[in-house]
Amino acid sequence: MKIEENLKEMGLNLPEAPKPVASYVPFVRTGNLVYTSGQICLANGELKYKGKAGREYTVEEAYEAAKLCCLNALAVVKSAIGDLDRVKRVVKVVGFVNSAPGFNAQPKVINGASDLLVKVFGEAGRHARSAVGCSDLPMDTTVEVEMVVEVAE
Repeated sequence: MKIEENLKEMGLNLPEAPKPVASYVPFVRTGNLVYTSGQICLANGELKYKGKAGREYTVEEAYEAAKLCCLNALAVVKSAIGDLDRVKRVVKVVGFVNSAPGFNAQPKVINGASDLLVKVFGEAGRHARSAVGCSDLPMDTTVEVEMVVEVAE
């Protein structure tokens, strides 16, 4: 399976791994697990989605923001292991949604990341997940996504 070819066939390009915006590392690898730090809605170094789901953005737009965050997380994984074809499975995804008061469609938003992972990795992309609503996120990003992946040695 050629993961990056799958992405290109879907019209998506894997970006360069975003640089941390504060005092943390982009990933930690322990054994055969890679934990990414939370990835926000950066595209070419610019925040593409800024504001709240349910106010500035519809569920569908926030879904696209989650896909972008997931692409950034995959770029971080690639920087950790060199080749996304070494991913054995996606273990866990945690998504945070900058939510307007009363907005409760966080699971539908984070489906943007989950659906992408299943399209790219097939059954190995199915994962445990949390989708959390927040009153604010760093830099007023609309979505933040982190993940844990198991990698082949």
